[in-house]
Amino acid sequence: MRYAVISDIHGNLEALQAVLRECTLARVQALLCAGDIVGYGANPKECLAIVRQFKAVTVAGNHDWAVGGRLDFSHFTDDGRAAVEWTRGHVSMEDIAFLNALELVVKNKDCILVHSSLYEPQQFRYMTELSKAKPSLGIMDVPVCFIGHTHVPGAFVEGDGRYYYLKNSTIEIQPHYKYMVNVGSVGQSRDGNPMASFCIYDTEVQTIELRRVPYNIHEAQRKILEVGLPKNLAFRLALGK
Repeated sequence: MRYAVISDIHGNLEALQAVLRECTLARVQALLCAGDIVGYGANPKECLAIVRQFKAVTVAGNHDWAVGGRLDFSHFTDDGRAAVEWTRGHVSMEDIAFLNALELVVKNKDCILVHSSLYEPQQFRYMTELSKAKPSLGIMDVPVCFIGHTHVPGAFVEGDGRYYYLKNSTIEIQPHYKYMVNVGSVGQSRDGNPMASFCIYDTEVQTIELRRVPYNIHEAQRKILEVGLPKNLAFRLALGK
């Protein structure tokens, strides 16, 4: 099976379309989404429609539940709160129902999908260092778990009694190892590289490939400014921060 795993689209239609074109060229067979379809960007409704159209297996992100009303977003940044409130006014009741119905964790025989942490996923913790990843690695019962949330691609690994972090673009899965892979962000990169990020997981050859794709950042910025969302949400796209 060849999976494409995406996360943190955040209403960025241009980035999502670019990633999906790349997925078609890569002959992907199934699409997984680790949450945060909405928030920050100017096309939440369109992005939701595409995710449903592609029948992507999707878990809830904190912005998804905040827009749906299942999560208190008072602790979000000013820009984040403004984006949630704006998004609520630009999606349908059907969209809200879809977001609220998303589960926190989905698992099949090949992998686990969660937005942030497999350990206490409802807390939406940021997996930014090994000490935070260890509890989740400890409860994994399949070798691969895909996450998002930090918008920074990379992988936490447990194997042979060691824990370490990988930033390799291609990860070769070793027997008896565990991999918690952050696929980065489609719509709002934060690792200094403004290109959209996602990964391809090939279960036949047991590899995970983290990929970057350029997209029309200027158009995404223009839309954000045009609809009156906070200016910083537009400016940061070009910086990848």
